[in-house]
Amino acid sequence: MNDAPTWLLASVLTGLLIISAFFSGSETGMMSLNRYRLKHLAKKSRGARRAQKLLKRPDRLIGIILIGNNAVNILASIIASIISIRLFGPELGIFVATLGLTFVILIFSEVTPKTIAALHPEAVAFKASHILKPLLKIAYPLVWVVNHLSNALVRLLGFNPLKKMDDSLSKEELRTVVDEAKEENLSSRHQDMLISVLDLEKITVNDIMVPRSEILGLNLEDDIDTLVERIVNTEHTRLPVYEGDINQIVGILHMRKVSRILRGGEGELTKEALKRFTNPTYFIPAETPLHIQLINFQKNKYRLGLVVDEYGEVEGLATLDDILEEIVGDFTTNIFEHEDEIAKQDDGSYLIDGAANIRDINKTTNWDLPVDGPKTLNGLALEHIESFPDAKVSFNIDTYRLEVLALSEKMISKLKVWQITAPQEKEEL
Repeated sequence: MNDAPTWLLASVLTGLLIISAFFSGSETGMMSLNRYRLKHLAKKSRGARRAQKLLKRPDRLIGIILIGNNAVNILASIIASIISIRLFGPELGIFVATLGLTFVILIFSEVTPKTIAALHPEAVAFKASHILKPLLKIAYPLVWVVNHLSNALVRLLGFNPLKKMDDSLSKEELRTVVDEAKEENLSSRHQDMLISVLDLEKITVNDIMVPRSEILGLNLEDDIDTLVERIVNTEHTRLPVYEGDINQIVGILHMRKVSRILRGGEGELTKEALKRFTNPTYFIPAETPLHIQLINFQKNKYRLGLVVDEYGEVEGLATLDDILEEIVGDFTTNIFEHEDEIAKQDDGSYLIDGAANIRDINKTTNWDLPVDGPKTLNGLALEHIESFPDAKVSFNIDTYRLEVLALSEKMISKLKVWQITAPQEKEEL
């Protein structure tokens, strides 16, 4: 090598630096690959499949890359020293070679290729796999020896070198992936739907049920004309049938079963006929998580059930549509329903019915009113002021200002609500 011309040594040194850059970029590119995206790309890309196979044994992959990179850098330092000694003499030449080669390797064979690989890991890794795979086969005996020695040292330090990391995503990690998905890859509506699916286990049936006081049903103590009128005018396909009180439930009536009679085709509709046409009532414990109840609806072939508390008292009514609306948004509800309950004012505040569901308010206003207690705004307000107000009052809940506008005998019927920047003291108007 000492007899080789300087220009040839310089050419070889340049080639070695390029090879060093290849190994450095390959390492960063391979280690920067998204494992989940790689699984997807492996279905249609040979380069992705090669990279995936190499990453199944990262110890071998890192071994061949580091062996190759170190061998190239050592050889490059020898050649650089020879060239420098020829140009600057034995004393200054070693210093110039060490300083100069360190700078060149750092810039051109480390930082630059690693930066490019970090920005474009798939392009770099897939192309590098063409070379790394056969190179690993050729140098496998050396890689095997190096890996066994390094793995033995790792075991001495108390670690398992062959232990695989758990690649499965937790729910919170999946939520982060959905939140950070780019707009061009996932629309905001689809993002909301996926987040809603993840949130189903945090929401219980009593969060989305129709309250007992708002259940529309058929009371058999009413006269038959009233019952017929209610059946004809209802927008629902199923109605609970009860005697006097919703706790005295008879069953669930499907409108399809009485439609033929109402059209005059099969006799006269009577209360006894209504009882015969009802289906058994499906009862749902109030604290059932939505993801469990969704499965229960599908398994039991029901679309509607009465929500009961621990004492068996009816608290409300829940349907399969209610759960689906939690995922995809309101598609069965009248689009003007929430606008009537929650009306935005010109000053940025909202006029809200006391019976409005807090979760619906948060969805409409993008607020964060507490949902772990009462389900309605009236309940939240009464819990906060700890008594039924006998006059119009205003108060704060977190960073929200609530002003009572109207009262009924049993509840706060209308409130004005707006967001504030800092809590204020409770005061009477």
